[in-house]
Amino acid sequence: MDGFYVKLVEGVCLGSSLVFSGFCYYHYKKNQTTLDKLDDAPHLPINGSLKDILKATAGACLQYAVIEGAVQPVDEPLTSHFKKETAGVLQKFMLREHRLVWNSLTRTWMDSERVLHQRVSAVPFVLVGPDETSVRVLCPLQASGVHMEVTHEKFHQVIYGLGDIVGQYLSGEKLKGQLETEEMLKAGAALTGVGEVVLDTDGSLNLRPPSDGSEYFLSLVDFDTLRGELNSTAFWWKVLAIASALAGTAVLLWVGRRYHHQLRVRREQEQERRDFERLLVEAQRIGGPDAPNDRDEECVENACVICLSQPRNCVLLNCGHVCCCYNCYQALPQRQCPICRQDISRVLPIYNV
Repeated sequence: MDGFYVKLVEGVCLGSSLVFSGFCYYHYKKNQTTLDKLDDAPHLPINGSLKDILKATAGACLQYAVIEGAVQPVDEPLTSHFKKETAGVLQKFMLREHRLVWNSLTRTWMDSERVLHQRVSAVPFVLVGPDETSVRVLCPLQASGVHMEVTHEKFHQVIYGLGDIVGQYLSGEKLKGQLETEEMLKAGAALTGVGEVVLDTDGSLNLRPPSDGSEYFLSLVDFDTLRGELNSTAFWWKVLAIASALAGTAVLLWVGRRYHHQLRVRREQEQERRDFERLLVEAQRIGGPDAPNDRDEECVENACVICLSQPRNCVLLNCGHVCCCYNCYQALPQRQCPICRQDISRVLPIYNV
């Protein structure tokens, strides 16, 4: 479409809005699908009736179910490196380095972090119900949700000398220190598991990641709190998707408004050109066929101040200056008189006789 174009900044904003809204909508649908599956998932107590339920189920398997029980290690539990009295079944140790990096654009020091070392340990464990019925938890490291708590956290700050301070300002980096953390899933903790519950041929009960690709959860909070957190996450993804889509729509409306303005200006200019030609024909008719038509002399004595080749054939209102030809008037970048810079409200032809 002639005249319809998108500027670079508008194109970048529109593309970014489209990509970001699609990204947010994808995560919203993913969380909403998980919420729907959670609402449909049965809540099974860990007791003697659990095996009977699975025996009556096709394939002795429930693809998505919710169970809650106490964590109990199958063998020797893991012991905290910093609190010997703390035992658990999952352990994660992480050492992170914190630095300040000089940003020349914002003229500020920005915090930077990188992982220096990470170690994850696990031992087999089960979820135990009130009557000592147990369900073994498989692949716990693949599960989503907060299922470990911080048992140790310490920041080792670096002490600087004068030479270190000078070197930091020259290099643009300041080492703040190292943060060591330890997280554990403690033995005896109440754990909510959401996944596939299976009765094996040996009579043991297992909780594992769903075979249909549904999200696998292990969480220290109860089911209602877990669902509330997922619902809040889905809500904010939805808000971000809508906001990004509205931003893209606003860009499109802005481009459409500019194009509509251009069309309106073109129509006004075309109508003004027709009116000018009509008035010029009428002026020539009134002047009669015997009117002087010495174009060379007219161009020299009454030349347009812009092109210097055509005669001045229009008067600019409201200032009343007669200084240019109509073609140069149409080519003005702004509707302002080239002599006094006043706004031009109307233009009328003149005919010298």
